[in-house]
Parts: sequence; structure tokens; C-alpha cells
Amino acid sequence: MLAWLRNISRSRLTKASLSGRSGRFFRSRYDAAATTPDNRRHWANADGLSALAANSADVRRILRNRSRYEVANNSYARGIVLTLANDVIGTGPRLQLLTGDGDANRRIEREFQRWAQAVDLAGKLRTLRMAQTTDGEAFAVLINNSALPTGIQLDLQLIEAEQVATPEPLTTAGSNAVDGIVLDRSGNAVEYHVLRTHPGDAVAVPGVEYDRVPAASVIHQFRTDRPGQRRGVPEITPALPLFAMLRDYSLATLDAAKAAAYFAGILYTDAPANGEADAVEPLDEIQLDRNLLLTMPGGWKMSQLHAEHPSGTYADFKRELLNEIARCLNMPYNVAAANSSGYNYASGRLDHQTYFKSIRVDQSHLECRVLDRILAAWLDEAVLIPGLLTAGLGPIADWPHQWFWDGHEHVDPAKEATAQATRLKSHTTTLADEYARRGQDWESQLRQRAGELQLMKELGLVDVPPDDNASQDVEENDAESVPTAA
Repeated sequence: MLAWLRNISRSRLTKASLSGRSGRFFRSRYDAAATTPDNRRHWANADGLSALAANSADVRRILRNRSRYEVANNSYARGIVLTLANDVIGTGPRLQLLTGDGDANRRIEREFQRWAQAVDLAGKLRTLRMAQTTDGEAFAVLINNSALPTGIQLDLQLIEAEQVATPEPLTTAGSNAVDGIVLDRSGNAVEYHVLRTHPGDAVAVPGVEYDRVPAASVIHQFRTDRPGQRRGVPEITPALPLFAMLRDYSLATLDAAKAAAYFAGILYTDAPANGEADAVEPLDEIQLDRNLLLTMPGGWKMSQLHAEHPSGTYADFKRELLNEIARCLNMPYNVAAANSSGYNYASGRLDHQTYFKSIRVDQSHLECRVLDRILAAWLDEAVLIPGLLTAGLGPIADWPHQWFWDGHEHVDPAKEATAQATRLKSHTTTLADEYARRGQDWESQLRQRAGELQLMKELGLVDVPPDDNASQDVEENDAESVPTAA
């Protein structure tokens, strides 16, 4: 009987191995999954909470308050937040329509730019970007502002994250609320609950009133780090303990330097306990004057306090800490610290590549989540103004367009100009691409240049042609400076 069972088992194992389904169980061990006395405290706060539970209202409130406090009191934190907003937004985006009617494109672009200046679109976008870094998220409500000097009365009203909250639980059947945001079954935002007053206002407001704003009128900007995440957390959250550490270390270094600079000391005696020494009051303070010799009590000596703090490593510690702080924002150290003294040309360019790529990702996200929605709302009102939009351009939603941002200045303009000329000569780039690198519209720039040349011709101003011999000498010198293989 036992032999028969063994044969059946052996036959099943053979079939399983031949079909690729082995009956054996293999266990793999990960060091990071092991809990030992050494790493128990390090991983004590690791949990399996969902994105909604991990980013609860209380957690986000604590992170927001601490992040705002650090940005308000830490010069490096404030500079990093301002630099990031200025680099991403700059002087503001510029619209370029790409429909078949060039005159209509330019007319609409000019009107949109005039409206953007009236509502301070660039300034509000910079505020949104700073709020995203400090608060984790930013909100803007599309409203009607009759005080605008433009024909289009669209405006953006910025609100802080605390004002988007539900003060009472929803009882509507089938609704799914996430702290001020009502979602449908597919996870799309349906409406936002906006408190009429800020919870942190000093003026006491009886009761809590809020407005139900449709999702089509609300712009919610934040970075989604986890699937199912509906609210944002400050982007500098990983750096908050480091900011606190940086300030503590700076204060400790200052205290050590002050202790070394002050004439401070202690009285001590070599006499044994109850020995022959004058009686002094323990922990008593003695005020010392400058240029004054003092006599000590009998049997007592004075020793000056010495700063044992390793102030020599202060600069290196700050550099490494700032480098780690700026890493969560994809910002290089020389940008975060506004100090490139330890960089050469190649390393500076290499570090900036990751930073500029991150900026382009941010700008693309802003175009999709913010600017395109603003443009659609603006065009909806522009339709009501006679003569602004030209008939026959097709549905507004199908109008091709693009956004231009400020370009980044090159460290060596001469080298960049030479590279640009080489790319254009070899047909590996276009004027549109080259002007887009500088955040400019190639068509507008060429029209401007054509007008300048025409005016110069009318005024009798002639450009001096380039000296072929001089350019040839430059090329020969460049060729001689290139090292050749032995």
C-alpha cells in the first residue's frame, strides 16, 4: 500500500516538473524585511496605511504648519522655495495659437496676454507653485471679476488648503467625500467644499459655513505620489527634520564660538574635600570687567572655558546637509545655496541637467492641469465678445496651441551661439526649437527682426558685414586648441 502511494506521488511530481509547475516551495530572504534589534527602532514607524489614511487631515495639518514655520524662519528654506517658483514660472507662460489664420492667432494672443497681465497670472502661478512646495497643494477658483479693465471678466481666486474641508459628514447617498472633495464612483471630483472663512482667522465666526463649488470651477494642483492619493503633502516633507537639524547645528556652533570669545571660566581647587581652602558659594556668579586683574580666594584657581565644538567642520556639514535637503526637489546644491564656488564649468552644467528636466516636467504638468483649463474658460467668455474670435477656425477644443516659458540663460553665451549656428547649419534643429529654448515665439521674433531691418534700410543704416578673415582666424585658433592624438 505504501509503495503504491509513493509511486503515485513520484508520478505527480514528475509531471509537475515537466510542465513547469514545480511542487517545491522556494523561500527568498531580504535583509530589509528582517527585523533585528539593530533596525527595530529605525523601522518602528513603517506602516501599511493607504494613501488616504497616511495623508489624513490631521497629518497634513501638522506637516503644513511645520513646513510653513520652517519656510518663514529658515533663510535657506525660503530661498529654495522662492528659487523653485521663479525657475518654474518665471515671468509667466505665453500663449501661441497654431490655427491656420495667422492674423486671428496674433489678435487672440495679444488679448490673452493683456488679460493675463490684468489678473497678474504670472504672480498667481508663482504663489500656487510656492504653496505646492510648502503646503503640498494649491487651489484656485475660477470666478467672475467685474473690476477687471478687460472685456473678459474671468479671474482666479487663490485659497489655502485649510479652506477646502468638509465640516460635517456627508449623508448624500452614493457620495464619496475625501476631506472637502466629493468624488463619483470613477474617482472623478464632482464638487469641492470651500469654507467661507479660514480656520486660522483671529476673528471668531459663529458656526462653520462653506460653499459647494463645482469641480469645473476649481483648479487643484498637487503632485500625486501614490495611487489613490487625493490631497497633497508638502514637497519638502522629507527635508523638514534636516532643516531643523541645520538650524540647531548653526545655533550650537554659534554658542561654542561665543563661549570661546567671552572671558568665562570656573573656579576649582586641588585641595581635597574639607581641605585648606577659603569657603566660596557654589554656583555663584562673578561679574568681570575688562582689563582688570583679580585675586582668587585662597586655595582656588580659575580656568577659562574652552570651546570643544568642531567648528572646523561646520562648512562641510552645512554643504552636505543642504545637498541632501535640496535633493527631494531635484535641485542641485549650487542653486539651493546660491553658491557655485566649488564647481567647475562641466560639473555645474551636469548638475543643472537634472534640475532643468524637473522644471520641464513641472511646466508640462502645469500646462495640462492649470493653463489649458484657464485657456478653455477664457475662450468660453471670449466667444461672447463680438469680433474677438474669427469664424471658421473650427471647434475651440480642437485649436492647436502651445505655451512658451522663460528660457534658461547659458553660462557661456559665446559657446551657446556657436553651437546654435552649427545646429542650424547642419539642419539638426529649427528656428522654432531654438527660439523655444529661450521661451520666445519664432514667428514673432522674425517679424520683429524683419521690421528692424526694414527700418534700418529706410534710415540708411547698413550692417557691417562680418570679416571673413577674422572669422577664419578664429576657426584656425579653435582648431589649434583641439588636442590631437599622438
